[in-house]
Amino acid sequence: MAIYALGDLEPDIHPDAWVHPDATVIGDVRLGPEASIWPQTVLRADNDYIEVGARSNIQDGCIVHVAKGQPTVLGPGSAIGHNVHVEGATIGTGCLIASGSVVLNGTVVEDGGVVGAGAVVSYRGHVPSGHIALGVPAKTRENTSLGADAISRIVDGYVQRAKRFRAELRRID
Repeated sequence: MAIYALGDLEPDIHPDAWVHPDATVIGDVRLGPEASIWPQTVLRADNDYIEVGARSNIQDGCIVHVAKGQPTVLGPGSAIGHNVHVEGATIGTGCLIASGSVVLNGTVVEDGGVVGAGAVVSYRGHVPSGHIALGVPAKTRENTSLGADAISRIVDGYVQRAKRFRAELRRID
């Protein structure tokens, strides 16, 4: 695994969290129990901290960064889809940030909020609880298409997938 300290900033990875060997974790990154970080994902916490809550996942190819005075916080039971860029944002409990989206500095996604695939939530954006952000630039509306049960199934699936990968993944080249 590519896990790096940066000066005095060291990752704090719960023993039940899982980081894929091809992910990169740098600096003040805090991973909760059963959190999972997938291949080609980069978490770089050099100017502030990144916190990933219990059972949350950050899927393949994501970039998670911070800005000075703007940590990135992902609450428990949330999912960050493939190829997402999150920087200096606060994402609540039970949220989904779908594939290919961008969530920028100062944005708050409240508990149960969703950012749709490919959406761009610009600086200081806001996704209220029970809402979905769609489009470029993202506009929010009430979420009538994806319920908390669907997000919970995604999260549960990744918790189970991480357990399998921890037990069975082996490099063969």
